[in-house]
Amino acid sequence: MNYRIRVCYDGTRYHGWQKQGNSENTIQGRLENVLSRAAGRPVEVIGAGRTDAGVHALGQTANFHLDTDLSPEELQTYLNTYLPEDIGVSDIEMVPERFHSRYSAHSKIYRYVISKDKAVNIFERKTMWAYYETDLAAGAPFKTLNLPAMRAAASCLIGKHDFRCFCGNKHFKKSTARTICRIDIEESASTLAFTYEGDGFLPYMVRIMTGTLLEIGNGSRSPESVRAILESGLREEAGMMVPARGLTLVRVNYD
Repeated sequence: MNYRIRVCYDGTRYHGWQKQGNSENTIQGRLENVLSRAAGRPVEVIGAGRTDAGVHALGQTANFHLDTDLSPEELQTYLNTYLPEDIGVSDIEMVPERFHSRYSAHSKIYRYVISKDKAVNIFERKTMWAYYETDLAAGAPFKTLNLPAMRAAASCLIGKHDFRCFCGNKHFKKSTARTICRIDIEESASTLAFTYEGDGFLPYMVRIMTGTLLEIGNGSRSPESVRAILESGLREEAGMMVPARGLTLVRVNYD
């Protein structure tokens, strides 16, 4: 039987989603360990996306094949009993055999959150990045960013493009063409949030795009520079890569 699960996790202490040969401290690795114990044999868990080390998820989707007498509800309870407290399965269901969490996905939504306050809420400090005008020790207030310029630049990223310049893995061999359908930039009294939706994202792509938009917002770059960055195809032409802690995989959408 093929099961689809929705997983949420605090990625702070993990080396990302994907299981690695030199580390068992990954989200995929922890899920597979618990499921393999339940099945009495190895179980492969396929994720919709490979979140980087330190990145979080509210709605990561994964699927696995398992023959068990447990109902989906009982299996969910088993997983949440034996998984670490910073990984949770919020939903589980049986799906057709042909369902594949990655290949069946229609789009993914990521959100990057920046704190505008020096005194970050202690309950949210792991899921947002504090961005300041100068060094933290100087106690400088949040620098006012040019949001219209950032939104104008973001509009240049909408559509299908070769995003090689926003890929943080210089050894990436697959196609770097992706389609971004929306980028929302929302400001509140205490935060600045970037929401990205697309059919897929390259390694570190969201974090580099966010860093580039911040540089446009603080006047280091012009909104028009985004087109030149895309045309160059060069990582060094794009902006800084912001830290992983502010990034969350919000949801994976399916037809």
